Amino acid sequence: MPYFTSPVDGTRLHFVDHGPAEGPVVVFVNGAYLGTEMWEFQMLPLAAQGYRCVGLDRRGHGRSADVWDGYGLDGLADDLHGLLAHLDLSAVTLVGHSMGGLEIVRCLTRHGAGRVARVAFVAGIAPGIVRSADNPYGADAAVVRAANEACRRDRAAFFTASADDYFALGRPGNDVSGAYVQYVIGCCMTATARATAAVQDMIADADVTPEVPKLDLPVLVVHGTHDTSAPLEATGGRVARLAPDVILKPYENAGHGLYVTHADRLTEDLREFMTAR
Repeated sequence: MPYFTSPVDGTRLHFVDHGPAEGPVVVFVNGAYLGTEMWEFQMLPLAAQGYRCVGLDRRGHGRSADVWDGYGLDGLADDLHGLLAHLDLSAVTLVGHSMGGLEIVRCLTRHGAGRVARVAFVAGIAPGIVRSADNPYGADAAVVRAANEACRRDRAAFFTASADDYFALGRPGNDVSGAYVQYVIGCCMTATARATAAVQDMIADADVTPEVPKLDLPVLVVHGTHDTSAPLEATGGRVARLAPDVILKPYENAGHGLYVTHADRLTEDLREFMTAR
């Protein structure tokens, strides 16, 4: 399995690299708690179509090393940029789910877009999920902190209780088997307790609102209308208003886990975005 060394502190980080080496490059940035396995319905078809699909297991997630430090947004963004440099990638399409969008924004504003051609936010939580003067539709900070504390007390119960809303299973067309739901819960549990708590604390404080207008490259925003983890108006809708060159694609009835429930549509939208721009 391929690994590289974090430029931040030497942490051993796992990555995957599928498809032809000479193909157009797509780098997938995972949501919280998940590893690169979350992108199976996008990576495999795109790789079969000739794209080079790369993904990083965030520190403390998937098959990357279990470490105590480095979960600040700057450090996570530096890990992502470190992978781009390690593989000497260029003209990259960055695709981030949930908190992966925060890492993408910070990576670009911290390191520039010299290696990146375009970005896609999939159910992203950027610019931030907590209510502020700039984000009146955000969640109350006390509610976010309480949810994080509930997760600390019982991660398994927290992920299990959140699963139906995550996939918006009560909405039409969102058909996910019980077996797959249990699989995703198990994947979430592979993130270490320390990594889980640390990224939750980071998310509770993160606000990249001033950075989004600096994204001087094409941006695709794909977001579910029934995403309770990152409500459209507070997150993806704000990116669409703030970034200078944006395509917004709302998915009716989709939730946070639209990469599964709307897998084929998302794969096609990503492919179209990469070929049209």
